[in-house]
Amino acid sequence: MYKLVALDMDGTLLNSQGKISEKTKQTIAAAREKGIVVVLASGRPLEGMTDALNELNMTSNDDYVLCYNGSLVQRVESQSVIRSQLLLGSDAKNIASLSHDFGVHVHGFSRRQGLITPENNHYTQHEATINGLAITEIDFAELDNNEEILKVMMIDEPELLSKAIAQLPAALYEQYTIVQSAPFFLEFMNKNSNKGAGVKALAEHLGIDASEVICMGDAGNDHHMLEYAGLGIAMGNATDDTKAIANYITDSNNDDGVATAIEKFILNA
Repeated sequence: MYKLVALDMDGTLLNSQGKISEKTKQTIAAAREKGIVVVLASGRPLEGMTDALNELNMTSNDDYVLCYNGSLVQRVESQSVIRSQLLLGSDAKNIASLSHDFGVHVHGFSRRQGLITPENNHYTQHEATINGLAITEIDFAELDNNEEILKVMMIDEPELLSKAIAQLPAALYEQYTIVQSAPFFLEFMNKNSNKGAGVKALAEHLGIDASEVICMGDAGNDHHMLEYAGLGIAMGNATDDTKAIANYITDSNNDDGVATAIEKFILNA
């Protein structure tokens, strides 16, 4: 019997139009009526998840959410924090310096200042638009070394970002959790932050064992939670490396893959 379902948003819960289908909404509601805890686990900030949470009626203090790829785990209504593992301004400076060396753009999320970037660009504007955020332009060299930073991202055209990834020093992977959430997004978090650690912290908070957890995703930033879960499910549109680590592959995000999986493993089990 599964008790907790963690869902990635972009490419998983949301279809290519950025919408949740009616079938998916109904299936999630049916699972919740059976007492299943359903949570959204996204690289997005809470502001970028609010519309989906409202549509799913997951807005009470008994509802939880994983933001910034698990860097923050919190209750939805009060926003009280269950788990927090962040970066610092000194980390943002380090990553921004490397980004400059590699010729790619960078932005980050400051606890105090929101979405920050040294130079506005197409991908930071995309981030701001999908999450309903304002952009603050700031030279990262001016950040206080101890400023709380939720995550930092190298962002650029996929071919430029791929070249940057190939140049990343091996030591950087020991220093940070590094995941690629899209062909144009490479994300840097606290070494102890990832969606798997976030889901694990929430499951333990709720007294739920890993074997009772389902996680669904489509990209590199979902790997940790798919590996943690008793049942890791990849979407039909997932990357090949994501499918390779999954226990089960469902339909695509445009074919109600989340609903298909919930029906199979929870509603009809």
